[in-house]
Amino acid sequence: MNIEVHMSKSTQIIQEEQGDPGIRSATPQNITVVLPAFNEEVSIGSIVLLTKHYCDNVIVVDDGSSDRTAAIARRAGAHVIVHEANKGKGAALKTGFKAAADLGADVIVTMDSDGQHNPAEIPRIAAPIIDGTAEMVNGSRYLSHKDKNTPIYRRVGQTILDTATNMNSGLKITDSQSGFRAFAASTKDVFRFRAQGMAIESEMLADAGRSGLRIREVEIGVRYDVDGSTISPIEHGLGVLVMVLKDIEFNKPLYYFTVPGISLGLGGLYMGAHFLETYFMGGGLNFGPTMLMILFIVIGTFMALTGILLHSVSAIARRTEAV
Repeated sequence: MNIEVHMSKSTQIIQEEQGDPGIRSATPQNITVVLPAFNEEVSIGSIVLLTKHYCDNVIVVDDGSSDRTAAIARRAGAHVIVHEANKGKGAALKTGFKAAADLGADVIVTMDSDGQHNPAEIPRIAAPIIDGTAEMVNGSRYLSHKDKNTPIYRRVGQTILDTATNMNSGLKITDSQSGFRAFAASTKDVFRFRAQGMAIESEMLADAGRSGLRIREVEIGVRYDVDGSTISPIEHGLGVLVMVLKDIEFNKPLYYFTVPGISLGLGGLYMGAHFLETYFMGGGLNFGPTMLMILFIVIGTFMALTGILLHSVSAIARRTEAV
């Protein structure tokens, strides 16, 4: 593929669809798409063939599939890497990012392999990286609040996950669970790739936020009629939420422990002041409410001190990792 022709096409798409006259001519860069795949033999061939029109390389990481995913992807023209056992999306992305760097990628684009994402939007996703205005681009279904195809139960769950992810990462992302993203290849060592399930999307945002990457969001479309996930949305959402909360517990313990602890402690002190006022006015102290007051104060104090201690420990751990 002639890279200069490809890049001029991507710039043209951005100008026509977003009406942005400020985008300058892009220098030729290698765009490599990474497709993590697990039992996607039905869709992987067509996805690879379509994707090849908009990039220089397509890497399929077959994460322990029991079907013909690897064979079909290879026949369609992808670079295929096979995990003998299923290791999870985080490990698949780690393998894919390393392989993309080995192929000389300047821009790494990640997409789902089930056909939900439209490969024709790759130039739009990659443009801010090529233009030098971002180091990570997040494809968002909700950037202009126009996505009416998302089922209501998904949107409610999405809102909860977005709030938790943004609190953990310090970002303001409208679609924290998007798998359609672009990265400057130089950022590959920023990410931990530890999450085994779909929580990797939130983990990568947390890593990007803490590393101070320049992040932009670009509007994308998503098809829900091809969702082949074997995990129920509730199970998926709870799994991601638990991971995010665990991450907050270690990286932002003041939010996780100290703030709730102070709130409990203040609630207990307020109850105590009210009980003392009642007592001095000639009233009596009820055993139940008094014990609840003491419990609030003790637990609140313990949580507040635990948060402060963990905050100190995590700060030391981060400084050690930096060294």
